[in-house]
Amino acid sequence: MNFPGKIAVMGGGSWATALAKLLLQNCDSIMWYMRRDDRIEDFKRLRHNPTYLSSVEFDIERIEFSSDINEVCSKADTLLLVMPSPYFKSHLAKINVDLSNKFIVSAVKGIVPDENLIISEYMVEHYGIKPENMLVIGGPCHAEEVASDNMSYLTIGCTNLEHASTFAKCISGKAMRTITSTDVKGIEYAAVLKNVYSIASGIVHGLKIGDNLLAMLVSNAILEMERFVNHVDSTTRNICDSVYLGDLLVTSYSRHSRNHNFGSMIGRGYSVKAATMEMEQTAEGYYGTKCIYEINSTHHHVVMPILDGVYDILYNRVSPAKAIKMMAETFI
Repeated sequence: MNFPGKIAVMGGGSWATALAKLLLQNCDSIMWYMRRDDRIEDFKRLRHNPTYLSSVEFDIERIEFSSDINEVCSKADTLLLVMPSPYFKSHLAKINVDLSNKFIVSAVKGIVPDENLIISEYMVEHYGIKPENMLVIGGPCHAEEVASDNMSYLTIGCTNLEHASTFAKCISGKAMRTITSTDVKGIEYAAVLKNVYSIASGIVHGLKIGDNLLAMLVSNAILEMERFVNHVDSTTRNICDSVYLGDLLVTSYSRHSRNHNFGSMIGRGYSVKAATMEMEQTAEGYYGTKCIYEINSTHHHVVMPILDGVYDILYNRVSPAKAIKMMAETFI
């Protein structure tokens, strides 16, 4: 089978919608799995996603919608996974189709809960996906800006660079530039960590401590990220590349960043529960913080004061002001 074959978008959120838009600029048709039939019916009637990025109109005749995950997995050759990480495992638990010969592209910026595995590791271990058929997407890219055709950049990671280049062509366009890489693990871990650091930047913003400290936080965050990903995987990488530093910067500073906004609420005095309830979308970093903290504490023991501080705020109820002050004392 020639890669990518028939592509299915798996998920109905803003990032799934943005990626579906990109795919339909280059592909004749796609499949699209959404969990709820009522959302599918509304989408067909309105010709746009009724809940996310509703300004993006679709040619629905080129989309085969389904709420049956096994039907989609049976028909599609390539599955583009775009579910929020907290619900990823429960979605895939419904699958009874053999996926071992499928191509998997993960746009999930998180870790599988309870398993403490990045998506690529989980798919290889639990579904028999061949590592060379496992791709990941990362980079400084907000769904809202893709929807508005703002110039954007994404990195496609795969141990097979030919596969990475092929899929890159599926989402490239006038406003989308693509880069390829073999650093699958580094891209995935960086995507998790930048959400953690974005929460920290939001907390600093909410506390109104100032831009000087925020700049120090972000510059130390990229050093912390580099220490961790280099320890976990020795692949040669430049931490200043857009998929690492660029993604950290846009997530830490942008008004579109749900993790920054979540952190800002914590800094302004919201409880974690209240901030979580007020967020209309999932703040992946809340869950990612716990997962990466446990991974590091159990297996790697890398010095990560920013991660530790965010964990203490979110899970040990340490005062945000106190935790940020302790972090700041470690900055170089």
